[in-house]
Amino acid sequence: MSILQRVAICINMIQLTDLLKEIIAIDEYDVDENNIHEVRDFTKFLREFTNSLNESQDKSLHEAEYHGRKVTLGKPMQGDIKKFKVYVKNAKGNVIKVNFGQKGAKIKAKNPKRRSAYRKRHNCANPGPRWKANYWSCKKW
Repeated sequence: MSILQRVAICINMIQLTDLLKEIIAIDEYDVDENNIHEVRDFTKFLREFTNSLNESQDKSLHEAEYHGRKVTLGKPMQGDIKKFKVYVKNAKGNVIKVNFGQKGAKIKAKNPKRRSAYRKRHNCANPGPRWKANYWSCKKW
C-alpha cells in the first residue's frame, strides 16, 4: 500500500470520527498522518469502537417481541398466509407482521423485461415505508 493510499485512508477515518462525534459523544483522538503507528492504532480503535457499537445495538435493533414471542426484524422469511412475511416496526414503534407476495407465483426478476414492467407497475421508484407490503415486494424485485 502506498503512502498516498494510507493518507487517504487516514483522512477517511478522520471524517468517520467526525461523524461519530456528532452521533455519539466520544473523546478526542489525535492522529498524526505522517506516523504510520498512530494510523494503525487509530484504525484499531475504530474497529473496536464499531464492534462494540454493533454488539450493543445488534440485539436491540434486530430482535423484538411480537405476540409474546421473539422475532427477527427486517428479515423476509417464508410466509404462512402469503408467500413471504417480515416483521418490522411501524411509525408508532409497534412490531407488526407484513405479508406480501402471491403464493405459488415465481419471481422471475432475472428477466429484464419482466423486472422493468413489475417495477413500473408497482411504482418501485417510490416504494413507501418499510411497514407496507409494496416496499418489501419491490425490494425482492
